[in-house]
Amino acid sequence: MPAPPPSRRRFLAAAALPLLIGALGACGYGSQRQESTGKVRAAGEKTDGLDRVKIGYFPNLTHATALVGDHEGIIQRELGGTKVESTTFNAGPSEIEALNAGSIDIGWIGPSPAINGYVKTHGTGLRIISGSASGGVKLVVNPEKITSLDDVKGKKIATPQKGNTQDVAFLNWIAQRGWKVDPRSGKGDVSVVRTDNKVTPDAFKSGSVDGAWVPEPTASRLVADGGKVLLDESALWPDRKFVITNVIVSQKFLARHPDAVEAVLRGSVKTNAWIRANPAKARASANAALGVLAGKGLPPEILDPAWQSIRVTDDPLASTLDAEARHAVKAGLLSEPDLRGIYDLRLLNKVLRAENRPAVDAAGLGER
Repeated sequence: MPAPPPSRRRFLAAAALPLLIGALGACGYGSQRQESTGKVRAAGEKTDGLDRVKIGYFPNLTHATALVGDHEGIIQRELGGTKVESTTFNAGPSEIEALNAGSIDIGWIGPSPAINGYVKTHGTGLRIISGSASGGVKLVVNPEKITSLDDVKGKKIATPQKGNTQDVAFLNWIAQRGWKVDPRSGKGDVSVVRTDNKVTPDAFKSGSVDGAWVPEPTASRLVADGGKVLLDESALWPDRKFVITNVIVSQKFLARHPDAVEAVLRGSVKTNAWIRANPAKARASANAALGVLAGKGLPPEILDPAWQSIRVTDDPLASTLDAEARHAVKAGLLSEPDLRGIYDLRLLNKVLRAENRPAVDAAGLGER
C-alpha cells in the first residue's frame, strides 16, 4: 500500500459521494456532552476571551491524545481560564455534523470522515490541523477457518462501516490481491460484512463472521476471544506509519480564535510528549478516562496489546491520508476529490518550533 507523491486533483463529480457519506451517516450514531473528565479546572486568564472551547472525540484508544490530554488536564492548562467542554461521539459522521453546526469547535477524528466532511462542504467546513495517532488496525481471524492470507478468499470478514477508514483499507487490500468485491453490497470473492464494532465480537464468537479488519481495542477483544492476528495494517505502509486519527477544526473557529486553537494544539503536542515519556501512566490514564466515559475500562488482556499497537504522533502523515482518499476513489466509494487546502499546519508548526522540534508538512495539500 505505498503512498506515491500526491497529485493535485480536480473535483470531478459528486455522484459517488452521497453513497459514502450516506452510508456513514445512516447508522444512527449518537453523542454525549459532558464536562471535561480532567483533573484540572479552568483557572487564570481566558484565551481569546472565550468562556469555553468545545472539543469532540471518541471514547476509544485510537483517540488517546484527547482521552489523556482531557483526563490529565493538559489541554485545560493551556487554555487557562477558558473551560474545556467535551463531547464524545461513536462515529465520524455525527462528529462532522456537530462541527458544522458549531456544537464543537475542535475534534479528533479518522481520515475518511475528515475527507468526507471537507469535500461535502466544498472545502469550506474544516481544516486538519494536526496528527494524533498512527496504527492500531488489524485483520483478526478465526484460526480454525483461516490460516493464511489466501484463505481469506471466500470468507466473511467484518469491517466497521461501509466506506469508513477500515472498510476502504480492506477493499483496497482485496483489490491488490486481484479479488473482486462490489463496494456497495460487499459481495464478491470475499464477503465484506459491515458490522458495528460493538457487535463484532459477538458476531465473531457466534461464527457469523470469520474475521474482521478492525481498529483497537476491537482487534484485541477478538484475540481475547480466540482470534489470531493475521495481518497488522501498519505492515502495508512505508515506515509502518499511517494516519488513524487527525485533529480537525471548524474554519470559522480557526479564523476567529487562532489563539484558542494554538492553545489546544500546545496541549495536544504536550500530551503526546507525556504519553511517549510515561507509557504506563498514560495507558492507565486513558483507561481511567474510558471508565468515566464508557462506564468501565478495559481489562489488561485487551488494554495492553491494544495500547502497544497505537503510536501517538503530531505529524498528520498527510501523504497517507492522500493515499487513503485514492483508495476510496479506486474502490468506487468516492468521486475524485480536490483535497488542496484540507491541511492548515501553520499553528502546529509554530508550536513545534517553540518545542525545538522540526516542522511537519502537508504533502502538497496545504494550499487551495
